[in-house]
Amino acid sequence: MNSPTLLTPGPLTTSPETKAAMLSDWGSWDSAFNELTASVCRDLVQIVNGQAEHVCIPLQGSGTFAVEAAIGTFVPRNGKVLVPDNGAYCKRIARMLGYLGREAIVLAHDEQAPADPARIDAALASDPGITHVAQVHCETGTGILNPLAQIAAVVAKHGRGLIVDAMSSYGAIPMDARNLAFDALIAASGKCLEGVPGMGFVIGRRSALERAGGNSRSLAMDLLDQWQYMQKTGQWRFTPPTHVVAALRAAIDQYQAQGGQPARLARYSENCTALVGGMRKLGFETFLPDSVQAPIIVTFHAPPDPAYDFGEFYRRVRDRGFILYPGKLTSVDTFRVGCIGAIDAATMRQAVAAIADVLREMGVRRTR
Repeated sequence: MNSPTLLTPGPLTTSPETKAAMLSDWGSWDSAFNELTASVCRDLVQIVNGQAEHVCIPLQGSGTFAVEAAIGTFVPRNGKVLVPDNGAYCKRIARMLGYLGREAIVLAHDEQAPADPARIDAALASDPGITHVAQVHCETGTGILNPLAQIAAVVAKHGRGLIVDAMSSYGAIPMDARNLAFDALIAASGKCLEGVPGMGFVIGRRSALERAGGNSRSLAMDLLDQWQYMQKTGQWRFTPPTHVVAALRAAIDQYQAQGGQPARLARYSENCTALVGGMRKLGFETFLPDSVQAPIIVTFHAPPDPAYDFGEFYRRVRDRGFILYPGKLTSVDTFRVGCIGAIDAATMRQAVAAIADVLREMGVRRTR
């Protein structure tokens, strides 16, 4: 049976080569697997040109596990974190801080507006007790791209630490550690690198990591302990996601062969253009203006037609081979369509055609 195409922000559609890499079993302490892990970590650092000052700490679990681990490791127990909030994943970070016992200062933004460097600057100037800023780069709840370079410059000017949730941007949107100051940048295997889910990772500034002893309240989530153990033994502390690491190795090989970040961004941008253009021809309205839309996932307003029901719409589109994503907004009825994965613009045009067929079948005439 053919798998449906995943038009989601992860898990996502993977290539046959990436799938095939999971057909072999690996011993978790075997030297071949240790070298596999080491090679993946080296390449993950190199993708953002972080070799001079940064190291890679992999962690079992979803991207959210890695975000929580990074906050719990890099922020002191008496730290205070500014969270510019323009979406669901920003709110998740604020919630994490509560669980971790760190103070959160939430800087609320409209969900259609990017995080404002000037407001962050003012917040840092007015509160010297803020130790860190936790910034989501691409807010996947809407698809908005926040101005990371300008925010990083503001944070560096004030001498605070920056933690970047780059879950949906790493590998596709340009980021360069040589001119982007951050203590930790977090992503995962099942996003723009087009691996499978199951491994998060943190690109951490070595000096900041080495100062993080005693910060974590969790053994499993202590990135310093994970890194030190891997440096000493070459092994993961606890059972690693062996097949996920092997798939990621294959995905990175393809990523490099295809042209790395510039080529990945170009393909995703073409996907996004095909998707948005096609959906607008059907009458759909995007939630975000094009000026702040990342080519990762696009949020569309749900049709106001009484014949529209997302559950039925989703099921019928799935029956035609495409899996969409529900909306993440509480105030507006929306759904989302991802542009990432081992897909191209032709795939997006096929998805739009399937959506058009479903609308006709359901009797949906008003799409905006």
